[in-house]
Amino acid sequence: MKLFKFFGSVKKEMKLVVWPTFKENRRDTWTVIATSLMYAIFFALVDWGLVTLLQHFVMGK
Repeated sequence: MKLFKFFGSVKKEMKLVVWPTFKENRRDTWTVIATSLMYAIFFALVDWGLVTLLQHFVMGK
């Protein structure tokens, strides 16, 4: 019986949720994509710089 009570509570709570609009959802999605790309570029540049620096010291290039 506790399970039915739990799902009843879940149903009530879900009715109180304020879901984002399509416009808000699209904006947030683009924000996540842009932020992910910026981090990917940043870490790629840091990685490239560290590899180049280590090659310079280890390989003597």
